[in-house]
Amino acid sequence: MLRFTTAGESHGRALVAIVEGLPAGVPVDIDQINHELKRRQWGYGRGGRMKIEQDEVQILSGVRHGLTLGSPLALMIDNKDWANWTEVMATEARDLEPEKSRRVKRPRPGHADLAGGLKFGARDLRNILERASARETAARVACGALAKQLLTQFGAEIRSHVIQLGGLPEKPLELSWEAISAIREDAPLRCADELAQQSMIELIDQKRHEGDTLGGIFEVVARGLVPGLGSHTSWDGKLDGRLAQAVMSIPAVKGVAIGAGVEASSLPGSEVHDEIAYNAETKDFIRATNRAGGLEGGITNGEELRIRGHLKPISTLRRPLRSVDIDTKQEEAAAFERSDITVVPAAGVIGEAMTALVLGSALREKFGGDSLGEMKRNFEGYREQLRGY
Repeated sequence: MLRFTTAGESHGRALVAIVEGLPAGVPVDIDQINHELKRRQWGYGRGGRMKIEQDEVQILSGVRHGLTLGSPLALMIDNKDWANWTEVMATEARDLEPEKSRRVKRPRPGHADLAGGLKFGARDLRNILERASARETAARVACGALAKQLLTQFGAEIRSHVIQLGGLPEKPLELSWEAISAIREDAPLRCADELAQQSMIELIDQKRHEGDTLGGIFEVVARGLVPGLGSHTSWDGKLDGRLAQAVMSIPAVKGVAIGAGVEASSLPGSEVHDEIAYNAETKDFIRATNRAGGLEGGITNGEELRIRGHLKPISTLRRPLRSVDIDTKQEEAAAFERSDITVVPAAGVIGEAMTALVLGSALREKFGGDSLGEMKRNFEGYREQLRGY
């Protein structure tokens, strides 16, 4: 099984991650990991933190001469902003004056501040927000970049794009893999529709002036997946459930849809299910439509996997919402720190990472192997089995 864990606070010294389960012999391209980290920081509507952090990963273990060893990989990403927070976020005991402590006691509606404070008994809500911050997702993207490099060895690719932002366009975009692949790397919102993208930019500018924030929808698409990843035999083995949990775990994601998603609930079965045909030339079962989003019964069916994340507007507003001081219990405006107007393009990159990690784990479960060579032999044997089905 491919698994990972992360640690670190938003303004702490660094983010760290441990990745376990990669077989020995997988080529690791550190430049590609750093490219993914840069993609996460990109996007119109991002805040001042992106000008401070220039994320680069350090691989501390698990790789030698560019190849994985089969042992755990330790990754670290320095927080450049740490220099401004060394006293406030020190690990050693400190007795700071109140005006220097940056204590947070006015929770932000929609954030983990109050719920986490109640759970852990924290009288300084910074203890909650530092870990609940989306800064943690940089470590996830680094882990996901490793999973992508494993998936590439088996012919799989993953991309994301913005299909709606702030309700624009009225109907979320539905695009082919070729159209998604053609999106420029420097596209301000990673949206394929130039007119829609310009309207989104104008709306972001408007909400920046108003001190408000915007949500939207991103879509992650994976192609080249062999049929048979995941399982129907138990609830926690179903790949759609695992993917939904992974994408839902991204901060601000409030809904996940696979394939036709919620639209399928209002249509008759004849307009939902993908009819099956057979391609005698390629010896593959095929479907003319893909409303299932590449998954049937919790198992990949060989079609493109399509999963959407519905992102609420982020919780830190420049024009703060009403809140309550946890000490005085009096109404006050919520706390404010540096914030973005929208993060939908970045959330798509994080969605790619989380999708890659789940698919990489499913690939490891299906084909095992202590080394990449052994895993590939098992994979080719399975492909031969499919051709003879």
